[in-house]
Amino acid sequence: MAAAAASPRDPHGRKRKCRPGACSGWVSPRRFPAAVCTSMDCYTANWNPLGDSAFYRKYELYSMDWDLKEELRDCLVAAAPYGGPIALLRNPWRKEKAASVRPVLDIYSASGMPLASLLWKSGPVVSLGWSAEEELLCVQEDGAVLVYGLHGDFRRHFSMGNEVLQNRVLDARIFHTEFGSGVAILTGAHRFTLSANVGDLKLRRMPEVPGLQSAPSCWTVLCQDRVAHILLAVGPDLYLLDHAACSAVTPPGLAPGVSSFLQMAVSFTYRHLALFTDTGYIWMGTASLKEKLCEFNCNIRAAPKQMVWCSRPRSKERAVVVAWERRLMVVGDAPESIQFVLDEDSYLVPELDGVRIFSRSTHEFLHEVPAASEEIFKIASMAPGALLLEAQKEYEKESQKADEYLREIQELGQLTQAVQQCIEAAGHEHQPDMQKSLLRAASFGKCFLDRFPPDSFVRMCQDLRVLNAIRDYHIGIPLTYSQYKQLTIQVLLDRLVLRRLYPLAIQICEYLRLPEVQGVSRILAHWACYKVQQKDVSDEDVARAINQKLGDTPGVSYSDIAARAYGCGRTELAIKLLEYEPRSGEQVPLLLKMKRSKLALSKAIESGDTDLVFTVLLHLKNELNRGDFFMTLRNQPMALSLYRQFCKHQELETLKDLYNQDDNHQELGSFHIRASYAAEERIEGRVAALQTAADAFYKAKNEFAAKATEDQMRLLRLQRRLEDELGGQFLDLSLHDTVTTLILGGHNKRAEQLARDFRIPDKRLWWLKLTALADLEDWEELEKFSKSKKSPIGYLPFVEICIKQHNKYEAKKYASRVSPEQKVKALLLVGDVAQAADVAIEHRNEAELSLVLSHCTGATDGATADKIQRARAQAQKK
Repeated sequence: MAAAAASPRDPHGRKRKCRPGACSGWVSPRRFPAAVCTSMDCYTANWNPLGDSAFYRKYELYSMDWDLKEELRDCLVAAAPYGGPIALLRNPWRKEKAASVRPVLDIYSASGMPLASLLWKSGPVVSLGWSAEEELLCVQEDGAVLVYGLHGDFRRHFSMGNEVLQNRVLDARIFHTEFGSGVAILTGAHRFTLSANVGDLKLRRMPEVPGLQSAPSCWTVLCQDRVAHILLAVGPDLYLLDHAACSAVTPPGLAPGVSSFLQMAVSFTYRHLALFTDTGYIWMGTASLKEKLCEFNCNIRAAPKQMVWCSRPRSKERAVVVAWERRLMVVGDAPESIQFVLDEDSYLVPELDGVRIFSRSTHEFLHEVPAASEEIFKIASMAPGALLLEAQKEYEKESQKADEYLREIQELGQLTQAVQQCIEAAGHEHQPDMQKSLLRAASFGKCFLDRFPPDSFVRMCQDLRVLNAIRDYHIGIPLTYSQYKQLTIQVLLDRLVLRRLYPLAIQICEYLRLPEVQGVSRILAHWACYKVQQKDVSDEDVARAINQKLGDTPGVSYSDIAARAYGCGRTELAIKLLEYEPRSGEQVPLLLKMKRSKLALSKAIESGDTDLVFTVLLHLKNELNRGDFFMTLRNQPMALSLYRQFCKHQELETLKDLYNQDDNHQELGSFHIRASYAAEERIEGRVAALQTAADAFYKAKNEFAAKATEDQMRLLRLQRRLEDELGGQFLDLSLHDTVTTLILGGHNKRAEQLARDFRIPDKRLWWLKLTALADLEDWEELEKFSKSKKSPIGYLPFVEICIKQHNKYEAKKYASRVSPEQKVKALLLVGDVAQAADVAIEHRNEAELSLVLSHCTGATDGATADKIQRARAQAQKK
């Protein structure tokens, strides 16, 4: 494609003695084998010096076999960085083309392998560009941006605003920032609109340029301080547009006489800027336009087709590649340039560490020779890496020179450096043979080092094996080592998945031993999502194939795959895939989305997760009519039970309807009882609700509950009457509390009548009256009550109540009336230990004797304790 013009100097700046590309017989005056000079000269024949400190080389990546029917100049062209795909829009809208001819959008890999081809049926396209996610952005004349995938599948579209629609698009740029990929538009009104991130579209209308009546001669997008700016040229003036203002800027040190800027280029990292003027000068400086790096006079005043930066990371050299119709020029901070002749139309793609150049027939890469490669391969180099490489070659020849070279390196203490140089240089070589040669040299040198860490060598071997695999013609991703490290292995795997190269991606994951969740599992999940899009295969076959391939692979979600199948309109396939999903929490939401609510309910019940069941029930309630919803619940007892629990707290009326539909009179009666107290404040309403509950209990044949409900109705009516007649608060008291309240109020007869009406047993009534009178401390009335008739509860409770009220005097009155079997306990309660001892001795009850003895204290009850002990001794003798 391109032939280097004859440079008068070799890589060391000396005048060449033969044509470029031929093996030179030039030998360094320093001691070095002639064989080394010859082989190094052959390898460096395509090196071209730019100044005294940098060399640039251009080598072929691929021989392009794409069958282009038109020249590149007749197409809109867009190539993604990092060895990305190439898009060509053939037959763009031009006046000389027939109106009936529709354009064709073709997408190729970097090696020219076709990926997609589609007939363009939308509006005229102004510009093409690739996003960082390798999505093709097609900017139309009406301001619409259509987004396509790598295989020509339409993804989405968005508009750049009504103003752009009204004024049409004159020009557009696709640019990349740390936030994502952006689009900048120049409208027919000579205004700029941009969005810094098409993934989160926020349009920004840039300020107007004063007096701008025609399109600028050139413009570009700069990214400074994390903000996108527009730099444009109008005649001899430069303007910088930010979000707030338009300001005129002047490049420092620009050669005089400039009347127009014809081209401008920003570097890959947005740190540097190049300007091509109508005087033939190329100004290079920082993107902030505050510092000038250099200026070069190319002696060509015609506007170039393209101008891009060509520099590698961490290099001090800065160079710009300028392309005209049949000429390519590399210029930098040097008095001379490197020139190549272009045999056919070519297109430049700026990269992180160089420039890709492709045409109809070839795809090449131009870059600055890395420092490690330069040290090893430059003619007459005595660098430790060069000596180690030659030593290894001599060793393979079984020559004693290998020992001489190795000793020379060791004497200088540079063997570690030599190994590192060979490893680093191997990474920057494109040809596998040269990679192997350098790695063999590094391995050879490692044998003579005691503590050289093997990590860098092993890692480089792994990286090169991956790089060589993806550089293959059929894969077509010509990444360099620097690009690969910048891109990261995860992004590379994503790009292989995007190209549907699943087997290669899996092999790379297994080779690098990546964690399954980050590697194989993720790729298999992508493969399965692609598999469900194959509509020519039956649902059964697709589901079986996916399950056989994935099995129980950790990190793979069948629900995500099923969601993709549902998105493709394959609902039945999605249901089959969900059968393999072990997590019900992942199954149910998608089933609901697919309107398979009954199946979702079954899955939720099987999971045993009540929250999940409630989620489905609420969804069903909103989706079905009331009757169908209830019928569905009747077929699922667990769901019905859970829904009842929900209704008890949230929807009482729905709960009543459920009981009515099921003829569940028992629960319906309980519901009306709860409702009578929760909802009704009026006594009439409460009694009516209780009557409904009683009727329900009778229907349920629950006589006890029905009678109890009727008694409660009678009690409510009586309480209302007591409130009306006596005042005070009686309503909502229990029967016992009502009796107690009457006693406390001195209404003993009413209390007794109430007890008779409700058949309160005598024992319970005595307990209630005893407790109430003690609380009132009405000891006289309590004594009268105790003598009214024989106590059905005995007299020990009287003693206990009095002691509880701290009235031992009254307690003693009742202690004498306690039955003999409870006499000891009563006497102990009132503190009469001596008499309790006498009673216990009289009863000859060991348990009572022990009880009394436990209450004896050494100081006051010593005689009593002795008495008990003597009684025990006499009992034992008998």
